[in-house]
Amino acid sequence: NSNTTRHLAEFWMIEPEMAFAELEEVMENAESMVKFAVQNVVNQCKSDLDFFESFVSKGLLDKLERTLAQPFGRVSYTEAIEILQKAMKEKKAKFEYKPEWGNDLQTEHERYLAETHFQRPVFVYNYPSHIKSFYMKANDFDNGKTVAATDLLVPGIGELIGGSQREHRLDILEQKMDTLGLDKASYWWYLDLRRFGSVPHGGYGLGFERLVQYVTGIENIRDVIPFPRYPGNAEF
Repeated sequence: NSNTTRHLAEFWMIEPEMAFAELEEVMENAESMVKFAVQNVVNQCKSDLDFFESFVSKGLLDKLERTLAQPFGRVSYTEAIEILQKAMKEKKAKFEYKPEWGNDLQTEHERYLAETHFQRPVFVYNYPSHIKSFYMKANDFDNGKTVAATDLLVPGIGELIGGSQREHRLDILEQKMDTLGLDKASYWWYLDLRRFGSVPHGGYGLGFERLVQYVTGIENIRDVIPFPRYPGNAEF
């Protein structure tokens, strides 16, 4: 029910799932997909981008060139919280929501990291387990305090991609479901994918309309889809 320039009630997602992939491969694949899409737009739609540069978003072409030229940033959730807290302490930034370990990142935090600190797209990874979905792989190095999840944050928008390595170990998955009070009988088919053998695997979802926003510089997500559906509006 979010009524913002970044949210729709109905939207399109691109959702790759990869076998034999851990968190590192998930991030590598996501970065390659974004760069592939941006490169194709730069190569094939130059006149359109010139129009957007002139009338919609000054600096758009430079932003896209930097997206292609530099590797995306990478920072753990814990390090990201420390960066945000230091920025507040040194009065480099003011946030409506105080960044604290254990809380999800707000849009203002995401945009500070992508636009001010890293000045390019950045992956934040290893989030606290209690703010992510049950199927994300528990990290062994901290006994499951965090999970192998990642969000790709981009300038001007915030989160573009959310993904993770999936929990392929049946015993740990069932234990987490019990802790959360989930009815395992309702997930029999999902558990059977692990029960009879599995491999490390992962995936992510890319918000297509947000990608169009990023590539065109258009600020409102309702302007990049033909028939926007959002809270209180569904004309068709």
